[in-house]
Amino acid sequence: MKVASFYRFLDLSDPEDFKNALQGVCDEQGLLGTILVANEGFNGSITGEERSIGHVFAWIEETLDLDNPVDARWNTVSEPPFRRMRVKLKKEIVTLGRPDILPHKRTGTYVSGEKWNELISNPDVVVIDTRNSYEFEVGTFPNAIDPETDSFREFPEFAQKLAETSKDRPLAMFCTGGIRCEKATALMLELGFDEVYHLQGGILKYLEEMPAQENQWDGECFVFDTRVAVDRDLAEGGYVQCHACRRPLSTAEMASPDYREGVSCPKCINDLDEERAAGLRERQRQIELARERGDIHIGPKP
Repeated sequence: MKVASFYRFLDLSDPEDFKNALQGVCDEQGLLGTILVANEGFNGSITGEERSIGHVFAWIEETLDLDNPVDARWNTVSEPPFRRMRVKLKKEIVTLGRPDILPHKRTGTYVSGEKWNELISNPDVVVIDTRNSYEFEVGTFPNAIDPETDSFREFPEFAQKLAETSKDRPLAMFCTGGIRCEKATALMLELGFDEVYHLQGGILKYLEEMPAQENQWDGECFVFDTRVAVDRDLAEGGYVQCHACRRPLSTAEMASPDYREGVSCPKCINDLDEERAAGLRERQRQIELARERGDIHIGPKP
């Protein structure tokens, strides 16, 4: 079974019609996953047979009359990391809070994995991880800056502050699959940075293509599905996800007395009110009863 992650910035004249038709095609092919559709394009991850995913990509290319094939990051899994197929209409396919920023009109310079290693080793270059802080904690590149955001919508505030101090320095930006850093580079160009680069295909493509002896990635890479994180070989990593706060948890954090499966973790225990905790405890009880019966309960992996 394959997982394919993909996106494309472009002008969609009728995103709602495209969304409805795309849902139908994905359902016909028996796929699972999530695809976001907006005026600025589409962004998704889907899982199923490679031939079925290829059929959907061919349909997209024909329907939108694309000049180039849909570019996807592929991974092999033993079981689907998604539980349903949803195509959703959004204002942005990646939420920066700036739908007026259009990367297909103007964006930074793509950099391949091979050139990326050389770029981030330059001490004059500012290396920026455009992901959220909880993703940064799981793994990142050497010398990367954490913007200390909880969501991509907070990134423009960080960008504005950086522009006030470092506008004359080259920027090297990266994210999981390339979409956030691509939109972020367009924002940086608007703010007056002249030399802005981003890792083509993101971390996942880098891990897929980079030989082990040249791989500079440190740690694991957080992914937004039931795998939680993948290692340098793109195999499922060693993290689980807290159901209460959705943050990734290491083995050490799961050993903490503040970790209660499905209820709380060291990162959220002080923010959890009793009413929500009671609801989470009851949900976890139902999950455990379902496990004992051998039933499948929709929830985070144990």
